[in-house]
Amino acid sequence: MAIPDYQSLMLPFLKLLADGEEHTLQELNEKLSVEFQLTEAERHELLPSGNQGIMRNRVGWVRTYLKKALLLEAPRRAVFTITDRGQGVLAEKPEFINARYLKRFEEFCEFQNSTPGTAKATTQVTAQTIDIEEVQTPTEAIEAAFNTLNNDLASDVLDAIKSQTPQFFEHLVVKLMQAMGYGGWSKDSGQATQYTSDGGIDGIINEDPLGLETIYLQAKRYTDNAIGRPDIQAFVGALEMRRARKGVFITTSRFSKDALEYISMIEKKVVLIDGKQLADLMIKHNLGVTVKETYQVKTIDTDYFIED
Repeated sequence: MAIPDYQSLMLPFLKLLADGEEHTLQELNEKLSVEFQLTEAERHELLPSGNQGIMRNRVGWVRTYLKKALLLEAPRRAVFTITDRGQGVLAEKPEFINARYLKRFEEFCEFQNSTPGTAKATTQVTAQTIDIEEVQTPTEAIEAAFNTLNNDLASDVLDAIKSQTPQFFEHLVVKLMQAMGYGGWSKDSGQATQYTSDGGIDGIINEDPLGLETIYLQAKRYTDNAIGRPDIQAFVGALEMRRARKGVFITTSRFSKDALEYISMIEKKVVLIDGKQLADLMIKHNLGVTVKETYQVKTIDTDYFIED
């Protein structure tokens, strides 16, 4: 039996979690290898890059897709358990689970930057629907894959930040501003304030050597809670005490509608950066991430084929 594609692994993967217990990714990979009767050679077969096993890579993507659809959760790193939504899906006894099936969940569509589909469990999504669901050119497919990889990386970056201390986060936002070019005249142009007496300001960026232009930072490392208008008003008040004109409020969570509306009404220039924007900026400016693989897409050099 050949190595199954990742979509063929989705339903068997979820069924292995049906007992409600915690399972490691390594354990799930092993059980699926046994279930699909993979040979020793197939278990160790590598991707063309040679950096990872094919089966391990596909199981990893199954984990990612089911997690983004909220069918499973990770109480600890590389440990997974089924959610109530996942149990509900199994209770409907679908014949197959694939990416098209998962588009019934809004959270999965947000992850893929796609439009929610109409697939329902009662329509009996089967193995025959595993074919390519949308016609794409190779370039479009590469770009879509790149976006998916970056979305997954952004999620990992945010999880890593949330596991750190508030002090770590305050130093991180200063480094991010510098990586973006603010205060680029010196590595000492930015600093985190004293944690115990910051007066509502967590970091300062001097945009020029004389400190004539200063950006004040506020950093909130929240897990789920949205930043509301009172938090933003307090930050604006702290800026007023320093007669400051510029401020950046960065959070790992999100901003409420009231907070966003308030910012649009005030005179001061205050920029709000939520968790998704934070992760995207860190990836863009290579902060806390590293290049794993580089692919070159080449095109023909028409000048080469023109004779003088």
